[in-house]
Amino acid sequence: MLSLNFTPFPYLSTPRFQLRPLALTDTEEVFILRSDPRVNQFLDRPVATTTADARQFIEMIQGGIADNKWIHWVIISKDNDRLIGTISLWHIVPELEEAEVGYELLADYFGKGVMQEVMPEIIRYAQQQLQVKRIAALPAVGNERSIKLLERNHFTLDDALRARLAKEDDLTNMLVYSLITP
Repeated sequence: MLSLNFTPFPYLSTPRFQLRPLALTDTEEVFILRSDPRVNQFLDRPVATTTADARQFIEMIQGGIADNKWIHWVIISKDNDRLIGTISLWHIVPELEEAEVGYELLADYFGKGVMQEVMPEIIRYAQQQLQVKRIAALPAVGNERSIKLLERNHFTLDDALRARLAKEDDLTNMLVYSLITP
């Protein structure tokens, strides 16, 4: 069974990017991210309509990290501390040793290889630090960029996981991928 402890916060790094905790100073970028129809096209979530919505989201994320429910990183360029995207491990099920990866980018960064560089570091952290045996991902049908990202990182469609998750959630228009630690 997994033992979760996100204190101190696990800062991560890749050649071009740093991954740090979400802060209230990110409110404006979080609002842009969560209100942009291009970003939300394939995400099933309420759209932010005010910066207060973004602030509430940040506070919820910070609380979940403090309670060791999930881990959520802000992706920044090493040249600039501004949020360009986020990536998280959530829906963590300690007794099954699994977690779900979720990610999003500001639309200006689509197609620039950001997630392709960051995803392997998140996989490494999940497998080596958290000891996760299965990382799930649920991209929307038609989200070709996300599907390609997952497949490039050795995720495969997982019918057994889909069947299990479908008992609890409506997976209409969702694909279920997973990466299982050998």
